[in-house]
Amino acid sequence: MIGQTIVRTKDVKRIYTMGNVTVEALRGINIEIRAGEYLSIMGPSGSGKSTFFNMVGGLDKPTEGKVYIDEVDVAQLDAYELAWLRCRKVGYIFQSFNLIPVMTALENVTLPMVFAGLNNDQARDKGMELLKQVGLDKRHSHKPFEMSGGQQQRVAIARALANDPAIVLADEPTGNLDLRTGTEIIEILQRLNKERNVTIISATHDMKMLKASDRVVWIRDGRVDKIEKREDLDIQIASVDGEH
Repeated sequence: MIGQTIVRTKDVKRIYTMGNVTVEALRGINIEIRAGEYLSIMGPSGSGKSTFFNMVGGLDKPTEGKVYIDEVDVAQLDAYELAWLRCRKVGYIFQSFNLIPVMTALENVTLPMVFAGLNNDQARDKGMELLKQVGLDKRHSHKPFEMSGGQQQRVAIARALANDPAIVLADEPTGNLDLRTGTEIIEILQRLNKERNVTIISATHDMKMLKASDRVVWIRDGRVDKIEKREDLDIQIASVDGEH
């Protein structure tokens, strides 16, 4: 169920200076994202979608403009408050999985819970339940090198949900996966979005994401080019299906 605004950006600009070169990665982004929404940010490489993604996740700060999460200005948070936001409010899924190699699947999933102060028994029980939700409870003792790319991404999804975040940010979650596995990951994200009412914001090149998205934000040259609703994407989805 889609609810009130959970993320809002106002005239967000991000300018990088490298020597004598100035790059305007974002040129004034205004957007509202609602609680429980599945939103995909799409655009060509260099369009600014990953930069925008980092702004929403509190991983970077705008040069100008504001990013609000639940109407709190992220840029005004101190280091402790920002760490709390990243730990409790937002879950992250990365293209390269970012699992800790020496830890088992269960240990990777429960690590954020430990940071949040959950005791070991509670963390283990919750971690096993999350692994079960992504179909990996029987692989809980396996380390990343013992799992396929798709299995590692499932662990990463479970980890992102460790502290019951309101928002999950997925950066190219299918980028390193084959077609079939990528489709499975999208289906898991879509199911979790509906069952948990978690807001999912995905930066992606993957046209299959259109099937899961309530809205798609197309970014080009650091600006919002257009925003399309799911029901307006049927023709494009049909053409994508026809390619595979």
